[in-house]
Amino acid sequence: MFDYFSATAITDLLPAMTYTLPFLGEVNLLKPAAALVVFLSLTFLFWLLRIVILHRIKSLASKTKGDFDDVLVGAVENVRAWVYTLVALYASLQFFTFSDLVDKVFTFVFLFSIVWQTIEIITGLVNYFATNFLEKDEDGDGKIDPNSANASNLVSLISRILLWSLGILFVLSNLGIEVTSLLAGLGIGGIAIAFALQGVLSDLFASFSIYFDKPFRIGDFIVIGTDSGTVERIGIKTTRIRTLQGEELVISNAELTTARVQNFKKMRERRIVTKFGITYETPQDLVHNVPGIVTRIFESLEGGRLDRVHFTSFGDSALIFEIVYFVESSEYAQYLNIQQSFNFDLMKQFAELGIEFAYPTQTIYTKSSN
Repeated sequence: MFDYFSATAITDLLPAMTYTLPFLGEVNLLKPAAALVVFLSLTFLFWLLRIVILHRIKSLASKTKGDFDDVLVGAVENVRAWVYTLVALYASLQFFTFSDLVDKVFTFVFLFSIVWQTIEIITGLVNYFATNFLEKDEDGDGKIDPNSANASNLVSLISRILLWSLGILFVLSNLGIEVTSLLAGLGIGGIAIAFALQGVLSDLFASFSIYFDKPFRIGDFIVIGTDSGTVERIGIKTTRIRTLQGEELVISNAELTTARVQNFKKMRERRIVTKFGITYETPQDLVHNVPGIVTRIFESLEGGRLDRVHFTSFGDSALIFEIVYFVESSEYAQYLNIQQSFNFDLMKQFAELGIEFAYPTQTIYTKSSN
């Protein structure tokens, strides 16, 4: 029923239409005529809205700088024509009296269509805001960050579920079904379902936490405990990681939010600590020259920056030197290339100077007695 529509007011505006027809006798055509007037009037108004008014508003919206008005016009423009016809038909049928079953069927079809079309409009607006405020180009490469796209899809999915839940309750309430007890039952059932699905729900909210906190993104190389790999996908429940061995590692989002995660993609440079040893038989002047040799090697290494080199300790079978240097890249392969170049140059320099690398040895001294 339309609150603003009064069948009596419409019929009072029309003249008496009681006629005597063959075989039918005296027939009152006032209600059918009023219903036809209402149907044609509403159909004309809806046609005027779609063809004339909406076209004019669309023309004005295209001249503005923002695009939100274009989205609003598009939402109204996308309302199906049969929905307008259904509204006009339902209004015209209010002049007649039907059985409760037929009346409930008509009301259900009408309300469900209106609710469905309303949800489509609101969902379009939610998608617009989610796309504009959540989907961002984090890296500046012209591509939408997959993490933000996932968050946008989650917001759209949750909003659609909530809208349909409210819409169904609205339809049931207008059909005369008591929804208070239904809501109470759903509340108790919701608590039971929440306990049963607490793992799934915790993963769902963890996915939002991952998006807003951004501990890592798709494409980052991360380490979780003993596992490591490149993040390929962040879903509603799980995150997929491609390990160095090639297999796919699936980890729940809730576990990721409670675990200690090392993100190597965020690293600007690597700090490397390494050691080597030379033999005790090395002359003292050559031992003094080792730090200078290491310094000169790093001066010629592109992408590597020496922090310090020191003779740190006397080992069981070697004189131990410790080197700390930085690789000016987050790429693991670049670190290995610099380490390899340094090792080759160090071996060459030591070979030219006669300095030998130490390895585990034992010297046995024997003493003879008469």
